[in-house]
Amino acid sequence: MERQTAAAVFCKLGSPALYEPPGCCAALYFSDAVSGWSRIMNQNLFHNAHASFLRRRWFLKDCGVGLGSIAAGTLLSQDSEAAHDGNPANPLAPRNPHFPGKAKRVIYMFHAGAPSHLEMFDNKPELAKRDGQLPPPELLKNYRAAFINPNSALLGPKFKYEKYGQCGMELSEVLPHTAKLADDICLIRSMQTDAVNHAPAQIMMNTGSQQFGRPSFGSWTLYGLGSESADLPGFVVLTSAKGTSGGASNYGSGFLPTMYGGIPFRSKGDPVLYLSNPAGIDAEAQRASLDSLNRLNGLSFKASGDPEIAARIQSYEMAYRLQTSAPELMNLESESKETLERYGIKDPNEANYARNCLLARRLIERGVRFVQLFHEAWDQHGNLTAGVRQNALDTDQASAALVTDLKERGLLQDTIVVWGGEFGRTPMVQGGNDGRDHHNRCFSVWLAGGGIKSGHVYGQTDELGFNVTENPVHVHDLNATLLHLLGFDHQRLTYRFQGRDYRLTDVHGNVVRGILS
Repeated sequence: MERQTAAAVFCKLGSPALYEPPGCCAALYFSDAVSGWSRIMNQNLFHNAHASFLRRRWFLKDCGVGLGSIAAGTLLSQDSEAAHDGNPANPLAPRNPHFPGKAKRVIYMFHAGAPSHLEMFDNKPELAKRDGQLPPPELLKNYRAAFINPNSALLGPKFKYEKYGQCGMELSEVLPHTAKLADDICLIRSMQTDAVNHAPAQIMMNTGSQQFGRPSFGSWTLYGLGSESADLPGFVVLTSAKGTSGGASNYGSGFLPTMYGGIPFRSKGDPVLYLSNPAGIDAEAQRASLDSLNRLNGLSFKASGDPEIAARIQSYEMAYRLQTSAPELMNLESESKETLERYGIKDPNEANYARNCLLARRLIERGVRFVQLFHEAWDQHGNLTAGVRQNALDTDQASAALVTDLKERGLLQDTIVVWGGEFGRTPMVQGGNDGRDHHNRCFSVWLAGGGIKSGHVYGQTDELGFNVTENPVHVHDLNATLLHLLGFDHQRLTYRFQGRDYRLTDVHGNVVRGILS
């Protein structure tokens, strides 16, 4: 009878109708319920009710306190396992890799839509000579394009190339700022992938698989190294232009605990939904509600010893600190006029790619392990010339400024910077005489920073930019190499799921020694 009464009282106090006002953080209105609970029940009754009715999963599900309503809800794993090593009370605590890595963090500038390697990174004079001609029949054996007839005429590059830096790297005229980095970057011209459409190719580039449900590269990094930031998520996602075709799978945790997933920061308003306290709730009330929640979590932890609960306590605390750290991060007023001009930022409050590049630097300065920028605007099936020119204008200056800024601050030496998309574009024309189709046989990416050979071009394609002819680099090879630079043997960084061990590179991948310094 006593237990029945306890349950009834708590259900009333936790009723969504009473304690879920619109826009209110769960931890805030939860404090009223806890207060009422403590006033009504003695300690014995509390423990009985807790044992019989306050099952943790029921509590989170039905009482209006799910972390989806708190600022950093996606920071937690509701079904996570204990940390694979390190501090079991904090699965996001910094951890040592398999061996000392040359890099500690990653900034991944993902240019979704497939930038044309032929217009930007891979000069093909022979393709220019054959403009308007049919491709050689032997080139098209067993080849199938995504949309066009492979027998479409060849299309010469739309822009001029010049050599830059002491290394003599050839780059397009649409990349004047990247050109100044020629001696600081490594350009891979021989990338390959298995996928030929945007969503599966983006997911493969970021997770190593065309299938949904695999952990992203950022998640594997956070799983392996933990985070150096106590006030910000270890893996932050910033977007510009339009969202990626592959959606959240590009930065999700897959079957890894969800605490390792990327946290998207919004460009306007609160960086994370419901970050600000609702009207009438001050810091004292917020702190009291969190303390009440932590006491309940502490009771469960004391009873079960489940490290998952301790990890959740840590996550609630981090969400609380995020209320202060995130607004400070997003405010660029502390940045100098010269810095803003270097990145091409005219309005510090305007959401765009340039602002995201500067935010990426600010994030890693604050201990964030992995920052991923998504900019999807490169799908030029038509209007190729104007599209590439505009996209380069929107991104080239800021991309180069980020590398230069990191270098000047002493951060580039242990930070990997990656610039690339999901595949390349065909040498054949699409869209009248000004467009290119999807092409997975070869494309280009560039890298800079921790352990990467600078002023170097790796790999080569044929005279038409159709096939790789020297030093092919598959997506799995690139991922294996990046993990190596972070201090991991890609074959040993695994997670057991559904009866077998998985890894980022699946059963493939080799470290590309030729791009290592």
